Amino acid sequence: MRALAAILVGLILAIQVPLWLGKGGWLRVWDVDQQLAAQNAKNARLEVRNDALAAEVKDLKQGSEAIEERARYELGLVKGDEVFFQVRPK
Repeated sequence: MRALAAILVGLILAIQVPLWLGKGGWLRVWDVDQQLAAQNAKNARLEVRNDALAAEVKDLKQGSEAIEERARYELGLVKGDEVFFQVRPK
């Protein structure tokens, strides 16, 4: 009777090993689920960034105000009828 019980326990363990440690086992599924959650979070951040960039591109294509603003802050644009004052720190 002990031999039969030992054989059954051995068979149950042999069935459990692939379930937990195999290619499609629970540990692998948990790991892939964690990777999927991390990738979804990264995709959400990139989607927000892409939306902001798309809005900026649309604004630059349609309006001259955005181009003028960029030229003022990045290139120091001053219009012909404007007076430019530069304040130097002491």
